[in-house]
Amino acid sequence: MKLFEIGNKDVGIDLGTANMLVTLKGKGIVLKEPSVVAIDCKTGGIVATGEDAKEMLGRTPEQIKAVRPLKDGVIADFSATQLMLKNILEKVYRKYNTKRPRVVVGVPSGITEVEERAVKESVLQAGAKEVYLIEEPMAAAIGASLDVSEPSGNIIVDIGGGTTEVAVVSLGGIVVSHSLRVAGDELDQDIINYIKKELNLAVGETTAEEIKKEIGCAMPLVSEMNKEIRGRDLTTGLPRNIIINSTQIQKAMEESINEIIEAIKNTLEKTPPELASDIMEKGIVLAGGGALIQNLDKLLSTKTGMPVYIASDPLDCVVKGTGKTLEDLDKLKSVLINSRRN
Repeated sequence: MKLFEIGNKDVGIDLGTANMLVTLKGKGIVLKEPSVVAIDCKTGGIVATGEDAKEMLGRTPEQIKAVRPLKDGVIADFSATQLMLKNILEKVYRKYNTKRPRVVVGVPSGITEVEERAVKESVLQAGAKEVYLIEEPMAAAIGASLDVSEPSGNIIVDIGGGTTEVAVVSLGGIVVSHSLRVAGDELDQDIINYIKKELNLAVGETTAEEIKKEIGCAMPLVSEMNKEIRGRDLTTGLPRNIIINSTQIQKAMEESINEIIEAIKNTLEKTPPELASDIMEKGIVLAGGGALIQNLDKLLSTKTGMPVYIASDPLDCVVKGTGKTLEDLDKLKSVLINSRRN
């Protein structure tokens, strides 16, 4: 018997710390929004989700609370996550006339059973019929078109918002993995701290993220890039504009990037010799938003002595992987957490 019958009601979700992506069988990615929800503190109702709510971060009056309910890839605020999921999935159900879908959700490989239950419960409360979980690096590997069912080793590094997932996959399973709670959010925080300490200026998360995306780099660029930013002067308390450059941002992010590289090297050290030789030949595949940091692939190649490739559409790898799993469930059901633990 099939684990569940495939139909147009199947939904794949990448429930990311920074962004939530939804894929629908036969339609592809139908929704991509920041994992942010704005809640009215008096009524408990939703004011906004996604992009609209993200614009409210750090700008809301007392009665409205804009929050990112996921931290380090898992649910930190259960009720806010439930409200956000319900709201976002209802949008998808209404638009595509989908009711009571079966859902596959990408979760970090370091997730605990308590956190697993919280994710399942939230998705069920949001109107799902059944919920299945897949580890994010496995979903990312499938989404990056690596043949995970072959008896050959592949290594995937998925640098998301809350976690960096490193995994060696072979024969439909994860052989060695490392889940590190240092990723995009930590890099944003590094930038905030650097600007505060070195330039005496307070900036918010949104500004830090923009800086990272525009001029962030892991190794010096051929020609240095600059960006003008505005923040609050910590001495006068007044707004002030400054110019910041890519070399400063490289320095700000250096420690966290080194932690990510160490996690990759540790995973490679624990890899069985037969698979290690496959990986030396095939190289490392980078996925997630962090894969887009300029020169990260070059730095990683220098530090490991291996070829490094950036997956096509790295931000979409996990959600594409959940979609592909739904499409070929007979072949891929072994990759689901549920089928292994139940």
